[in-house]
Amino acid sequence: MLSQPISVTFDIGNNRMVTIETGKLARQAHGSVTVRQGNCIILATAVANKEPKEGQSFFPLSVDYNEKFASAGRIPGSFFKREGKLSDYEVLVSRLIDRALRPLFPEDYLCDVQILVTLISSDPEIMPDSLACLAASAALAVSDIPIKEVISEVRVGRIDGEYVINPTRPQMAKADMDFMIGATAKNLMMVEGESKECSEEDLVKALEVAHDAIRIQIKAQEELRDKAGVTGKREYTKPVENEELRAKVAAFATERLNQIARGKSAKHDRSDAFDVIKKELIESLGEEVEDAIVKLAKKYYEDLQWELVRNMILDDRTRLDGRALDEVRPLAMEIDILPTPHGSALFTRGETQSLTTVTLGTPLDELLVESAATSEYSKFILHYNFPPFSTGEIKPMRGPGRREVGHGNLALRSLRQMMPGNEYAYTVRVVSDVLESNGSSSMATVCAGSLALMDAGVPIPKHISGVAMGLITRASDNKYAILTDILGDEDHLGDMDFKVTGTKEGICGVQMDIKIDGLSMETMREALAQAKSGRLHILDAMYACVDKAREEVKPHAPRMEKLFIDKEFIGAVIGPGGKIIQEIQRETGTTINIEEVGNQGEVSIFSPAKEGLEKALAWVKGIVAVPEVGSTYEATVKGIKEFGAFVEFLPGKQGLLHISEISWKRLESMDGVLNEGDKVKVKLIGVDNKTGKFKLSRKALMPKPEAPKRPEAPAGNTPPPPATNE
Repeated sequence: MLSQPISVTFDIGNNRMVTIETGKLARQAHGSVTVRQGNCIILATAVANKEPKEGQSFFPLSVDYNEKFASAGRIPGSFFKREGKLSDYEVLVSRLIDRALRPLFPEDYLCDVQILVTLISSDPEIMPDSLACLAASAALAVSDIPIKEVISEVRVGRIDGEYVINPTRPQMAKADMDFMIGATAKNLMMVEGESKECSEEDLVKALEVAHDAIRIQIKAQEELRDKAGVTGKREYTKPVENEELRAKVAAFATERLNQIARGKSAKHDRSDAFDVIKKELIESLGEEVEDAIVKLAKKYYEDLQWELVRNMILDDRTRLDGRALDEVRPLAMEIDILPTPHGSALFTRGETQSLTTVTLGTPLDELLVESAATSEYSKFILHYNFPPFSTGEIKPMRGPGRREVGHGNLALRSLRQMMPGNEYAYTVRVVSDVLESNGSSSMATVCAGSLALMDAGVPIPKHISGVAMGLITRASDNKYAILTDILGDEDHLGDMDFKVTGTKEGICGVQMDIKIDGLSMETMREALAQAKSGRLHILDAMYACVDKAREEVKPHAPRMEKLFIDKEFIGAVIGPGGKIIQEIQRETGTTINIEEVGNQGEVSIFSPAKEGLEKALAWVKGIVAVPEVGSTYEATVKGIKEFGAFVEFLPGKQGLLHISEISWKRLESMDGVLNEGDKVKVKLIGVDNKTGKFKLSRKALMPKPEAPKRPEAPAGNTPPPPATNE
């Protein structure tokens, strides 16, 4: 007999109810729930192997978020008409879930775990990504998979000054803050989002509001777990430990590791020196030692290195490269370094370097961004590339991985805050190629992107910079150190990775992952203040490089003009079957895009040459122009009749130049007076009220000849002599 489903319902605010249910769908998974709000339903499953793979040395967690097009009553637009690989949007949601869940598992748990989160019913009002992590955590909560705590994740939007939990899509269109925040009942775990130059205190307030909402969701999961009868977690095989070997490693390597850590050497020199010690350590174990002992010795060596470097930073307040805790590495930057791209910049900070380009395109280059419920076009695109040579490694070149997608998204969300609105006709693509990496290449991408946009003449009003922060803590004596502009090694050994971007006025983007318990709001405020100081230091250098966007795009970039026309003229510009607009583009070498915006038509004209742009612009203006009586026009003769000539004085507008209006001299015929194709200036002298026909004159633009003078009469009033035929 089938068991009855178990559910818990709670309010996320303003009588918006969310229901978590288990026991009905996917019952062979180790944990399975559905989360429902309105018509939005998400299915989450959790499955874990009972034993780790032989020789497993890391925790293999995989998280995939997927939206079924059927959930919104749609068929995928691909050739195969089925869902393919995860879209960038789905990858980003997967990362949000993964980053919040990963710290929940015990450090000695090495079994494969797979979390699958699927949107199976879509609601046009509800944003499913704000419910996805709740569903994933609930699936783990009702399973016997070992986790230390239950978590949840919410979106906080600020709309008209009010902080709203999980706002609807229409509400988010008006928001000036958008942050996804994951936490346990006690501690923040993950933050990611964007804002329109919010203050540090605004961000702290958003975190506090989110944490209150998350505690309600955690309580609901615990209630569901209790109703489902889950009383404990499974036992698992833990890695073998060898304390004697650990002591031997410490005795062999401690002093030498300390010397290298304090040597202030460059990344690769330091890495090579660490590798030499590791190699000599393994050799000291003897040739007959088992592979398992070798692997364990390497692990103890890395653990020792991790501990010693952390203690050096906490006790000596110095870092691997000798910097102070709040010091930014040396900066170097330049713009316009590539001749062909429409904008370019090279940004170097220590051993991290980004070469970034900007390409200006037409509205036809817009990017289609699709999810199950939405289909939108984006005119701002940013791609982040991380080739293996940037870290001195050899790896297969594949498509962008999840890390590249995530780093690029953070840079895109940050720079987007300063991009011009829809009135800017260009489609803008920014590409960051990371040439060197030793800490926060995503922040280098933000800085280089801002410089390259100004170099390209994109009218961004302010520079945006970014800096990556780190945190190292020691619970035994409550010591901590906040690090500005972290190295790659410091990222690995730290307890927090905290990236903050913004202008001089406020924060534009945040990405944070916390690996420890008990991060207080006061420590968060201190980290934000130190991040602001670092951000402003970098901004000063960026403004010294270039302080404002170019007034015009570069000569080889496409030129652009935009004009708005009455809606009734859209058809006239396009012409029957597109005949007119195709002719304009063909004759002028331009690309023209027309969109209906309210009661107007938005006409965007792009051209690689200024002359073609001006010609197309005049052509379109002529089509939509309303002829004014008394105005002068440059006309083209289209046809000759015995009574005059028909001329086109505006695109698509013809009138009669009557034979009597061609010259002040009386013309007997049109022979030899005008020919088809001749250019002639005319004046509009009237419009027939009945027929709407235009009356044109050429002679009105000519000086009127003076009348011949009559001869003067002789003195004495003598009449003039009679005329003769001689």
